[in-house]
Amino acid sequence: MIYSYDDLKIKFSDYAKIKDKICREVQSGKLIPIVRELYESDAATDGKYLASRIYGPSYLSFDFALYVYSLIPEAVYKTYTSATFNKRRTKKYQNHFGIYTYRDVPSKVYSLGVLIHEENGYSYQIATPEKALCDKLYTISPVSNLKELKELLFEDLRIDESDFVKLDMKVLETLSPLYHSTNLYLLAKLIRKFI
Repeated sequence: MIYSYDDLKIKFSDYAKIKDKICREVQSGKLIPIVRELYESDAATDGKYLASRIYGPSYLSFDFALYVYSLIPEAVYKTYTSATFNKRRTKKYQNHFGIYTYRDVPSKVYSLGVLIHEENGYSYQIATPEKALCDKLYTISPVSNLKELKELLFEDLRIDESDFVKLDMKVLETLSPLYHSTNLYLLAKLIRKFI
């Protein structure tokens, strides 16, 4: 269970020195620090449940989501990539649960294509496969033409073409122009060949 410092002040209100009590709980392993004034009570908790609490608003996307949907082959063990907006810089955190990276996407698309999952008493937000792909392409240096985009998708990112065509092309076609990015304009062009 995730506890903020305020939660712990209530939980340990019977103690004269709450900070000392929290320190003892951390030393005994009953509380695991996540970031300043945020703790988890279970060391085995899946790190994806903590991502949006560490820095937000945010949702899981980019490589993490692409891997979850089996679109890219590279394992992302204990590496959580999330999308934010209007933060203007990449943020990175590392703790017992993993490495967390946060990058901006355009605010216009931030809330589109995001799913909320509830598991094991936690809830987390994750991009749909189509949104995760658009977010990823947005962060990559622009390519010049469709040939280079195909190389980027199918060779560099190693997305299987048969998995790519299973994506919802209508959703991709709707999302891609909203990013105002060369890679996404080219993606929209590529999609028209599949529709």
